[in-house]
Amino acid sequence: MEKYIHHPDSLGLAYQDYYNGNKDAVFTLYSKMFEPDDIPVSHFFRTFSKMPPLEKRALKECKGSVLDVGAGSGTHSIILQKTHQITALDSSPLSVEIMKKRGIQDVVCQDFFSYTEKKFDTILFLMNGIGLIESITHFPRFFAHLETLLQPHGQVLIDSSDLRYLYEQEDGSFLIPLQDTYYGEVDYQIAFNNYISKPYSWVYVDFETLSEAACNAGFTCELLEQGAHYDFLVRIQKQNLL
Repeated sequence: MEKYIHHPDSLGLAYQDYYNGNKDAVFTLYSKMFEPDDIPVSHFFRTFSKMPPLEKRALKECKGSVLDVGAGSGTHSIILQKTHQITALDSSPLSVEIMKKRGIQDVVCQDFFSYTEKKFDTILFLMNGIGLIESITHFPRFFAHLETLLQPHGQVLIDSSDLRYLYEQEDGSFLIPLQDTYYGEVDYQIAFNNYISKPYSWVYVDFETLSEAACNAGFTCELLEQGAHYDFLVRIQKQNLL
């Protein structure tokens, strides 16, 4: 890895650079599980027509007031704002600044687990946004907090990916190594220009694990759509609403 200066908001720096005119901006994602991955920042400023089918479906499934968790550059909020009462939530100060400049009216700079201001009809976790829980051991806390933020008959829309494809064998079977942690838990660092974030934890959850955790917490987990590469979209609701 190159020599970098630590910065608390390296992804926000990338968004800022793109917004200010560098349409070729790229950040690098480092992980022990993957080769370094160069990601165009333009991916986070795409329009509805350029979004994958799962994201389009999720936006169409939104109803009423919406909390966009981990809103980032605001790519989903800016679309939803046209037809919904939207609150864009992100812990990155620079991302929040960009969203405000883009015209998103209700933007909050706060961690998801600290946010308690309102209740919503729809809570949105897109682009593997549920990864912010860091570990499947944090599911009880996650669902308990969701319950405080959901209106009666509210819904949670989540897309995620099953990382089992990393362990697929030539015969189509999967050889997942025995380990202390869940195979979808990874550590990342984001580097942009000369700056790099501190390592942070993220989790990609398979449908069965997510569904079981939801059920244990008193929620249902409905599979809405599957993507082409082990990705999927679900709707989560309180069990007593059905």
